[in-house]
Amino acid sequence: MTSEAGTGSTRPELVIVTGMSGAGRSTTANVLEDSGWYVVDNLPPQLLVSLADLANGEGRTAHLPRIAAVVDVRARGFFAHLQTALNELRLRDWHPNLVFLDATDEALVRRFESVRRPHPLQGQGRLLDGIVRERELLADLRSVADVVIDTSGLNVHQLSKKVHPVFAGSSGPKVRIAVMSFGFKYGVPLDADFVFDLRFLPNPFWIPELRNFTGQDAPVAEFVMGQEGAGEFVDRVVALMEPVVAGYVREGRRYATIAVGCTGGKHRSVAVAEALRTHLASDDVATFVVHRDLGQE
Repeated sequence: MTSEAGTGSTRPELVIVTGMSGAGRSTTANVLEDSGWYVVDNLPPQLLVSLADLANGEGRTAHLPRIAAVVDVRARGFFAHLQTALNELRLRDWHPNLVFLDATDEALVRRFESVRRPHPLQGQGRLLDGIVRERELLADLRSVADVVIDTSGLNVHQLSKKVHPVFAGSSGPKVRIAVMSFGFKYGVPLDADFVFDLRFLPNPFWIPELRNFTGQDAPVAEFVMGQEGAGEFVDRVVALMEPVVAGYVREGRRYATIAVGCTGGKHRSVAVAEALRTHLASDDVATFVVHRDLGQE
């Protein structure tokens, strides 16, 4: 989001990216750069205020409408000062959006093992010890983040597609809603703001001629949305989100994730997620869909 400087000029949009090591900060930084953001990686938190002042200073030689700082435990002792820096920025009438990247311990262990690198907080202990230590260190920060993005089970391309709408800028719709389909057998998404269970609908998996299709295919979508209660469910979720979106606009929140789940994340949740994407979209709301577990089976 943007704010007005004392001189009447428009301040740059400021995003701070943090989160668990191995959760995708580098990929997110690349997405930001590709989207036209000025990105500073591994910035000591004490320099956040200086970066903001530099970007907003009258003497700046380059126009920086959107800046992002990646801050993480690589800063070691500096990291404890992040909250202080955030408070100072708000006192100066900046409104930074704090984005926290997270993933399950299992996913993080798998990623570190694949690149054969130690965790930055591992020390002489096990890889999992470093992950646990970092999660404890960041628990309070995660709880106050404006956006939490769960990258578990996502490859680089899927993560890029998921995070890109978060950084689309402040013009256009005021709130962006990700509608995520998932399978309960693979776990509930960590970053879901709202979770709905679609297992009250008949499962197309048990119909031989539909089993090999997905909720993106017309035969399955028509079957699912033709079931008693499916249309009413979509209508009521849309109605539920109306006061939520209004509240998000008042509070300056710009992003939310609605997760709809079925057993395997292939049929019912996919079809309903596609329907919700269409029905939730408005002048104030931009929607996009993420099918987390499609292709798992």
